[in-house]
Formats: sequence, structure tokens, C-alpha cells
Amino acid sequence: MSKKLSISLILASTIFAGALAYFWSQAAASWLRETFTGEHQLVPVKAEHRDIKYWTCTMHPSVRMKEPGTCPICAMDLVPVTKTSPATSGNVSTNSGEQIAADQSTFTVDPRRQQLINVHTTPVEVRPLEKVIRTVAILELDETRIQHVRTKIKGWINEVFVNYTLQHVEKGDPLFSIYSPELVATQDEYLLALRTAEDLSSSPFAHVSDGARSLFQATHRRLQLFDITEKQIQDLEKTGEVQKYLIIHSPVTGHVTERNAFANMYVTPETNVYTIADYSRIWAQVEIYENDIPHVWKGQLVVMTTAAYPGRIFRGRVAYLYPHLNEKTRTMRVRLEFPNRDLKLKPEMYANAEMKVPLGRHVAVPESAVLRTGKRDLVFVDLGSGQMQLRRVKVGAKAGGYYEILKGLRPREKVVSAANFLIDAESKVQGVEASWETPKPR
Repeated sequence: MSKKLSISLILASTIFAGALAYFWSQAAASWLRETFTGEHQLVPVKAEHRDIKYWTCTMHPSVRMKEPGTCPICAMDLVPVTKTSPATSGNVSTNSGEQIAADQSTFTVDPRRQQLINVHTTPVEVRPLEKVIRTVAILELDETRIQHVRTKIKGWINEVFVNYTLQHVEKGDPLFSIYSPELVATQDEYLLALRTAEDLSSSPFAHVSDGARSLFQATHRRLQLFDITEKQIQDLEKTGEVQKYLIIHSPVTGHVTERNAFANMYVTPETNVYTIADYSRIWAQVEIYENDIPHVWKGQLVVMTTAAYPGRIFRGRVAYLYPHLNEKTRTMRVRLEFPNRDLKLKPEMYANAEMKVPLGRHVAVPESAVLRTGKRDLVFVDLGSGQMQLRRVKVGAKAGGYYEILKGLRPREKVVSAANFLIDAESKVQGVEASWETPKPR
């Protein structure tokens, strides 16, 4: 029995010694971590030489308590805010060495702590800004280059030369031949007027020769109004024979997008026989957001890329700005025009369009440096030696990852461009207030 008791005591002693060694090692590790890294648990204790103004929470700065304790929202330990902190009294030394009087917009963040939370600063510079407007385009036909082919006479189609949709035709190519009794009668009248004018050209009576010539000219003009070409009229004069079937030629170069011509079909001037579209210039429709409207104008250069031709850039211009805004998308439609002589761009293609707008040289800071709250825009100015200032600014255009600064900053000042939210939390804990201006020299 005594042997078992001895073993139990030895085992208990071993466990106790191990636990003691473990806790001792954890305490030593914690001490080493605090010593070499600056990390520590935040323990709210009353300062010995400074009066505490109130106690607050680092996560909820709106909480202000008279006594130490825990946050009623998140249960974190409250931290003290002192009355004589650097945020409200004393002098501040800027990066340039200038001594200025601290005010309620300045506060302190230890440089070692700044390094731990990865704070980065960027100098305020006067730099050229270029706004890039990117949007998606949908390609379509140029409406001004669509031609409808109709006859000026009634008749029957005899032969069709262009007999499928999207067939390419050149200007002057034959489309179809037509038989029209009206056209045959007009040709007879023309030949008769031609012979009469020739016979009476030597008449001693001027009014007789003039009348014959006027009748001939009127008949000639009537054939032209029927869209008969001058070559066809000359052939009629040479042969002296009436052509039963007249060939209708294409008025433009392009592709047939609609075909209503079939053999033995009766057509009238109301019949749209062909629709021919010229693809050598293409339109692109894009949508522009409201805030980009002032930066788009007619004639502006545009570059476009497509998925079909990677790496190839198409260059065009803004052709038209629609006068009405889309109430659902709050965007304005803009029409672009691109040359398309090689017919690479196809209607209904999707493309990416880009417009670059130079804005000139302005005081600017990185986009990440500005905290936009909705009511005001804020930046944190690094005054040096751990001193920060919460500064109100007025921003202008946003371009290329930068904000134009209209008011609140001067060139060569430094602003926090990374870890802004952590610095913002620190400023709220220290109870600073945003200012428009830099602290006044003392």
C-alpha cells in the first residue's frame, strides 16, 4: 500500500513541476515578445502624472465612461484618454523641422506602433492627371450607309442576278431585269422624239426646231427619272431598238441585307426590292455614367479592342452624344464611329472602348489616402516624430488612382496612404477633430 502511495506522490509531483515549468515558459515568452516586438496586452491603468479625461473603447470611440471597465458594446477593456495628451497641448515638430503649436486635430502614434501596423506615407505632389473612361461597346451598322433599292416603274421581274442575302455587290453591278409596259412606251417616245429633232433641226422656222428639241429633252429627262443610266440611253440611241427588259444596277457598294427579288414577281414603286448596307464604316454604341459626361465630346478620339482580334487596336471618334439620359441605368448613350475597310468589325460584336482625357497638372494624392465619409473627405497628415493630423480636404476629379485636391493640402506634405482605418481608430480614441488648415506656427 505504501509503495502505491509513493508512486502516486511521485507522479503528482512530476505533473505539478511540468505545469509550473509551462506557465513559467509562457510568461517568459510573453515578456520576450513585449520586449522585442512592442506587442502587449492593453491594460487600462491610470497614468501617474496625467489626469484622465475619460475612458473609451478602441473599437467604439463613441463610448465615454468616467470609470475604467469594459465596453458595453463589445466587452473590451476601456483605455484612458488624458487631458494633457499631445493632441491638445504642446508643440509639434514637422518633417521640415518647423515648430508649430498642436491643436485638437493633432494626435500621437508611436513610430514603433506605426511600423507594426504597416503605416505608409506618400508625399503630396503636383502631377499630371489623366482620366480614363472605359466602357463596353456593341457594334452595329452605320444607318447612314443603308440603301433601299426600289423601282420607279411598275413591272415584272424577269431575271435575278443577286439571289441571296448578304451577297457582296459593287456599285453598278446588275441586280435584276424588269419588263415594264410603261418603260417600253417611253423608249418608243424617246426614239420618235430623237428622229423628229434630227429631221427638224434644219427647219427655217426656229419655233419648229426648238419645239422638236424641247420634246426630245423632256423624253430624255423622263428616262433618267426612271433611273435609266446614261449608258443605257446611249445604247438605245445607237441601236434604235426598244429594250423589252431593262437591267437595274446597284446604286452603292455593300452587302445585301434584305432581298425581295424573285423571277416573275410583280413590283411597284412601293416594293423594297433590295436593301444594301455599306460595312466600310461601323457604329459602336456605348453607355457613359453621369459623372463622366463632362469628359466626353463630339470628335474625341477613342480606342477599341475586341475578343476576336486580341492585341489589335481599332481607332475611331465620338460621333454623337444622345440628348436623353437612361432613367433606369442613369447612363447616357454615346455613338462611336470606326473605319472598317477590311470588314474585320462585325455588327453585333462586343468590344471594349477606352477614352483618355488629360486633366492637366494638379495637386493630387493616392486614392487610398482619402477617407470618404459621405459628409466630408479626410486625410491623415504625417507631421513627423509620431505626430499625425486629421485634415479635412476638398477633392476634385478622380483619375488614374489619384484624387485631385482642391483644398486642404500643400505640395511636399506627407499623407498616410496605407493602414488609414487603424490610424482613424487611434485618432478617435484620442478625441481629435478634423481641421481644414495646418497647425499655426508658434
